[in-house]
Amino acid sequence: MKLAKRVALITGGSEGIGYATARLFLQEGARVVITGRSHRKGNRAINELNDLGDVIFLKGDVSKSSDAREIVKATIERYGHIDILFNNAGVYVEKLAEDTTEREWDRVIDTNLKGVFLMVKHAVPYMKRDGGGVIINNSSDAGLVGNRNCPAYCASKGGVTIMTKAMALDYASYNIRVNSVNPGTIDTPMLAYEAKSSGDSGEYLKRMDEEHPMGRVGRAEEVARAVLFLASDDSSFVTGAALSVDGGLTAQ
Repeated sequence: MKLAKRVALITGGSEGIGYATARLFLQEGARVVITGRSHRKGNRAINELNDLGDVIFLKGDVSKSSDAREIVKATIERYGHIDILFNNAGVYVEKLAEDTTEREWDRVIDTNLKGVFLMVKHAVPYMKRDGGGVIINNSSDAGLVGNRNCPAYCASKGGVTIMTKAMALDYASYNIRVNSVNPGTIDTPMLAYEAKSSGDSGEYLKRMDEEHPMGRVGRAEEVARAVLFLASDDSSFVTGAALSVDGGLTAQ
């Protein structure tokens, strides 16, 4: 029970990596708040997770300051504190720069980068008040190296990786550790959507497998275990790190 009695706030927690992390955190004794923009997905996740422990869903869009503030406020009102913040919510656009609309660019940057900033902005004062905490930001292999055909996504995730390091320096003296997890391609609903959008799902997924030296894409549970490490006392001397969970993708 590595997270016994701790309160964890997970954005984008109704499916994919966020959902897998919520499940693992509950199994490790945490009280968990998951967020998302869809009541339907959120309620489905809660119904599946309820038997594992104390978990609630809060609807909200992390790209909006008012929503981020209310999510943090509601968590504090229910549990009194936030020990762990996992900034997981994210969106993806696969287009060249000249094909990306300004609206698409803004949506990716606002959700993936600004959303992390807003959640930290509103949560950190409570962590300072309570003597510390842990922040994990979900970045990407695209936050470490360039990927083809997704400049907006790469820009957002590159920003997350470096912003994480800057925040780690800012908050180290407050006993707040800040790290990023940088997954490669992971088998999630987002991947399924990308594959379908490509026009040839089988070929797309085969190419994703082959890009990773381990010969396959990752599983959401594998990223969740890395997040658990960063959230727990096992990583008590780790801050400012970008932990690759990518089957060797960025080692090439």
